[in-house]
This record gives sequence, structure tokens and C-alpha cells, in this order.
Amino acid sequence: MRPRPSDSPPDALRERAVRLGLHGLVARWSEHGGAPWIEPLVKLEEEERARRSLERRLRNAAIGAFKPMADFEWKWPRKIDRELVEDLFRLDFLAEGANVVLVGPNGAGKTMIAQNLAHQAVLRGFTVRFTPASGMLNNLVAQDGALALARRLRRYLHPALLVVDEVGYLSYDTRLADLLFDIVARRQPGKSTIVTTNKPFAEWNEVFPNSTSVVALVDRLVHRCEIVEIDAESYRLKEASERAQSRRQARKKRRGKDSSP
Repeated sequence: MRPRPSDSPPDALRERAVRLGLHGLVARWSEHGGAPWIEPLVKLEEEERARRSLERRLRNAAIGAFKPMADFEWKWPRKIDRELVEDLFRLDFLAEGANVVLVGPNGAGKTMIAQNLAHQAVLRGFTVRFTPASGMLNNLVAQDGALALARRLRRYLHPALLVVDEVGYLSYDTRLADLLFDIVARRQPGKSTIVTTNKPFAEWNEVFPNSTSVVALVDRLVHRCEIVEIDAESYRLKEASERAQSRRQARKKRRGKDSSP
């Protein structure tokens, strides 16, 4: 009795075709499995799907424009644990479902680091969502009804990595604080959250002044968490000062040329 394809020994190429969902080809594997065009076809399909998957994940991540870590000036901050930051780019924290909190003043590079971590996670095949804290919370509270809110919450609960940027730049009422707590709590265990903030945890009661969930929120967030503290003057102000100085020098140089005989 001739064996059916499913009775055949495991075949790596056939398994790749199964994973791609090429059911017509798999059903006739005994006829076409040895053809020389099969492996190039399967490879092309894998590459195209990987490309489309990456494009989709990058689009959904909404990371925005950012500078690469190669441009980060490590000597600018007065305090930063470079070894810890570089270790985060191994993305072990994602495998562990751990969180990351980047704490520091405005312009210290917190968002730049978070965006680069998010981008590397996408490249490594993870689903990611990057969002400003105010945008996420206001978007959620604007939903009309419990069903709409539940649907919108999935946008922030589903990704393997959620990056919540700029917690602490605005203050939020109790409803918004409770929403943030709900997101952080429901993502654990198993999914990682990165938070950037300009406020140490001791000052989060200023961010959520009327909320009773602040202590619980911080407790959930820092459980299995890497905390990166950055002490630096605003790098954006540094760049603005350098641009202004460059423009002054250019004007001075032009005036010198105009006054030449």
C-alpha cells in the first residue's frame, strides 16, 4: 500500500510549506515535493511574508522618527548606567516579561533610548506599541461606553512591548490614573512595559494628585523592573545653543566677506 503524504518521514521543506499555509502544494507533495522549483518558491514566499510582517509591525508600533543609539553622547549625562542600557538592547527583559523605567529630566535622552529599544524589538519579531502617556489615556477616556473602551484597551494590552512615553509631564485625574494602573496590571505577567518619566516615583502623587492607586501602580510597575536613572542637562538645549552659535559664526563670516575690498 502506497503511504499517504502524512505517513512520510518528517521533511523540513514540507514543514516550511505547511507553516506557510500552502495547502494545495502540501496535498500534492508526493507529486511535486522533489521538484527543483519548490525550495526557491518556498523561500520567496517566506521572505515576502517576513518583509510584509516587518512593515506591518513597524507601522503599528508608531515609534516615529528617532536618532540611532550610535548618536547618543554617553559623556553628556552626569549620571547614566551605560552598561545597563546596553544590556537592555539584548532584549532579555522581553523574554522575562520585565518592565523598564527611564527616569530623568527633560531632554536627557529617555525617549531616544525607549524608541531605539522599541525599534530593536520590532526587528526581532516582537509586536510593539509606542505612545505618549497623555495620548493613550485621553484616547481611552474618550471612548463611548464599556464595549468601545474594552476594544480600545486591546490596542495597549496586546503588544509584547508597550512604551508609555512622558509620564509626569502632565497631571491626571483619578479616572486616568486608574486606566494606567489597569493597563500595567493586566499586562502582567508576561508582557513588558517601558515607561519614561521626568518624575521620581516619590513625586508621582503630583502626577496623579487625587488617585488612591498611585502606590499600587508604582508597585506593579517596579515588580521585576530595570530602572535607568539619567542625570543630565537638556541635550536639546545643548543642540539649540550649538546651532545658534553656528549661525552667529556663519553671519560673522559673511559680514567679513562683504566688507572685503
